[in-house]
Amino acid sequence: MSYKLIMTWDISPEREQEYFEFVVREFIPSVQRMGFELTDAWATIYGSQPQIMVGATLPSLAKIQQVLRSAEWQSLNNQLQDFVQNYSQKVVEAEGGFQF
Repeated sequence: MSYKLIMTWDISPEREQEYFEFVVREFIPSVQRMGFELTDAWATIYGSQPQIMVGATLPSLAKIQQVLRSAEWQSLNNQLQDFVQNYSQKVVEAEGGFQF
């Protein structure tokens, strides 16, 4: 059974351009290099839900926990925090279809 890391956040006002450059150039390649398979990327257009939701899977809970404890993940996550607000993450068993 695989597990999914679900992350949500809002882009900080006035940082949109820098945010998108960081996500495309650093965040996505780094997450993939750590072994995650990106499965979801959602943007909320209307409503009071988080602006961005990203899902990424790994084959085991132990592997996700190992990555989340790594210095590389901590550094990447700290960089992301420069561009976002209201960051949240959780790990769930991966199921087919949309998960929130």
